Amino acid sequence: MVDIAIAQFAPGSDKQDNLGRIAKFAEEAAAGGARVLAAPEYAMFTVPTMDERFVDSAESLDGEFVTGLREIAARHRLTLVAGINEAIPGERRIFNTLVAVAPDGGIAAAYRKLHLYDAFGYKESDFVQAGSIGEPETFTVDGVTFGMQTCYDLRFPEVTRRIVDSGADVLVLPAEWVPGPLKEDHWTTLVRARAIENTIYVAAADQSAPAGSGASMIVDPMGVVIASLGERVGTAIGTVSPERIAEVRAKNPALSLRRFGVVANQ
Repeated sequence: MVDIAIAQFAPGSDKQDNLGRIAKFAEEAAAGGARVLAAPEYAMFTVPTMDERFVDSAESLDGEFVTGLREIAARHRLTLVAGINEAIPGERRIFNTLVAVAPDGGIAAAYRKLHLYDAFGYKESDFVQAGSIGEPETFTVDGVTFGMQTCYDLRFPEVTRRIVDSGADVLVLPAEWVPGPLKEDHWTTLVRARAIENTIYVAAADQSAPAGSGASMIVDPMGVVIASLGERVGTAIGTVSPERIAEVRAKNPALSLRRFGVVANQ
């Protein structure tokens, strides 16, 4: 079994302040026995309106912010997942990137958001470039395999299914789930649906108000919420059990009974 943590907060425009808050959450998570901590999407930098400031804030994967994440992960001996604004050389757009930093300070996996939030009156693609489709990157902690996806990707079930087909037991889902009519209901429904239909754990770390809807949670393969934060800023810890995954899949062998696969559309 592996204890994992989610962190919920409202990142701002001060990258060092955001890093300091992540460090505090990592300390809390490690003190509670967590081996993995997930922070929200855009944990590096967020302002109320998506504009050129997101581009101006961007850094490379070997930049100051990720270097800080590496130091935090090494200090607390855990794997740290967080959303960053990744610079694209020569472009006035960024990648919306998740990095998983291992306890040795190395980057265990990276994920660039595939489905951009061009919905509900937003146009993320004005400032963000979608990641290219490739084999999902995963990382392993104590024999448990983790995959990653971001926020709006949650509305596309084939993204999670490809991650599960790559061997993931847990989906780490950082988000800035923008509030709005029925949006929190969509969030809680879809997080649980991805867990239930794939018989995996989902660790969903959302931003808190004002930019995010909150309601960060860890859901087990039967759709049971085992840890949650509601509207609170802070951390919550849940236990991932391979035995629980096996138990659920014995009751509901949906993955082995399915008759369709997922083919990437380039």
